[in-house]
Amino acid sequence: MGEVVLRIENLTKTFPTSGKSLFNRAFDAVRDISFQLEQKQTLAIIGENSSGKSTLAKMIMGITEPSRGEIYFKNKLLKFGDYSFRSKHIRMLFQDPNSTFNTHLNVGQTLDLPLRLATPLSERERNRKIFHTLRLVGLSPNHTNIRFSDLTISQKQRVALARTVILEPEVIIVDDALNFLDSLVRAQLINLLLKLQEQLGIAYIYIGQNIGIIKHISDQLLVLQDGQIIEYGDTLEVISDPQTEYTKRLLQQ
Repeated sequence: MGEVVLRIENLTKTFPTSGKSLFNRAFDAVRDISFQLEQKQTLAIIGENSSGKSTLAKMIMGITEPSRGEIYFKNKLLKFGDYSFRSKHIRMLFQDPNSTFNTHLNVGQTLDLPLRLATPLSERERNRKIFHTLRLVGLSPNHTNIRFSDLTISQKQRVALARTVILEPEVIIVDDALNFLDSLVRAQLINLLLKLQEQLGIAYIYIGQNIGIIKHISDQLLVLQDGQIIEYGDTLEVISDPQTEYTKRLLQQ
């Protein structure tokens, strides 16, 4: 067994309902979620829309404050507002780089930003780190002067991955960033993610619905319905013998 890098205990997020009626009640978008993630392990999370996947990811990232429950990173209890610490250790690979990056910046500027914000590295040290990270994702230092908007789809995904790993995080949340790519680019990115996981010891949380991808990359599978875990275990065991009609329906999509 590898080192436990992330542990979630009874994580809950309650939102108030709109309106002033006495009968309006708060609802739990996420309720009593618990799991742990080891180094080099991949946990896949599936569920219908509004099942709580995004809310759970936002709480882990520190974007949304939990109503109750605890998040531990390597036995360190994380507190809401600790973004400077959390952003170094838990990163997210977003679905659409075009909507999350300033497309007018060049690749070097895009990768330099998190280093300037989160590290004390000198300009020379940052440049070395940028060149090294570009090579890790299959690009070259020559890409630093190319504007992000001028890259191919495959190159944009690689730069997005480079910016995600450049701070050497232990945990990366992959927010359905694979499902909407064409098959060739998707296969390339999956292989790259697995290669980096082996090289760098990264643990992934994959949030998506593509069962083929989930079979290929994940060790554990967690099924969410209405904010609650209804199945959780070894990926192949859950897929081969689902215990609920809800899970069966998700697996057939």
